[in-house]
Amino acid sequence: MLTKQEIQHNLDIVNKQIADACLKSGRSRDEVELIAVSKMNPAEAVIMASECGQLIFGENKVQELCGKQPEVAEATGKEIEWHLIGHLQTNKVKDVVGKVRLIHSVDSVHLAEAIDKESAKKAVISDILLEVNIAGEESKYGLKPDEVLAAVTEIAKLKNVRIKGLMTVAPISDNPVSNRIYFKNLKNLSVDIGSKNIDNISMDVLSMGMTQDFETAIEEGATYVRVGTGIFGARDYSK
Repeated sequence: MLTKQEIQHNLDIVNKQIADACLKSGRSRDEVELIAVSKMNPAEAVIMASECGQLIFGENKVQELCGKQPEVAEATGKEIEWHLIGHLQTNKVKDVVGKVRLIHSVDSVHLAEAIDKESAKKAVISDILLEVNIAGEESKYGLKPDEVLAAVTEIAKLKNVRIKGLMTVAPISDNPVSNRIYFKNLKNLSVDIGSKNIDNISMDVLSMGMTQDFETAIEEGATYVRVGTGIFGARDYSK
């Protein structure tokens, strides 16, 4: 685990890169939010990052999210904003509804219906993004681009779910600029769907770009970038 000073240093670098990418693409810095991905990092790392001014965090797994939330809340006393960015199984929906600002990884109408049902039980509205497998990778979750409009049309009928936009996980690449076409295609898809003026949905949010390619994603319209190792350092997958 990195020290607080190292996390602060990394956050300063990432925020400078975000500002530079916004400047390069003629965008306001206010248009892009940084999600610090705390996957596989202890609550202590999240607490230190919050002390450095970072208040938006993303988790891949519901169990990790639920484990860290109370500890972080008690230690910081701050309004921490949590996002679920990893694959969500329907049997975990009950554990996450009402606990996050946004669920980024809704990849089926069936999952949206489960979130809607649980949200109704808890008398909340859940904001979601539809995950799109924009590069067509077999190893990735997400709707195919040509399935998105039909899914949006169905999910828009639900009373306790609101679609706020789209999310994608681009391919891992040694050349991050090679992902530009995928980010551009996701932006174009969001514009196309937004032009349909479907009730109960908006396409204001684009969650795309991670540590290796978030600057390119910003240049193509990302409103959330998800940075983990760039802030917290390399993960230890041996544990």
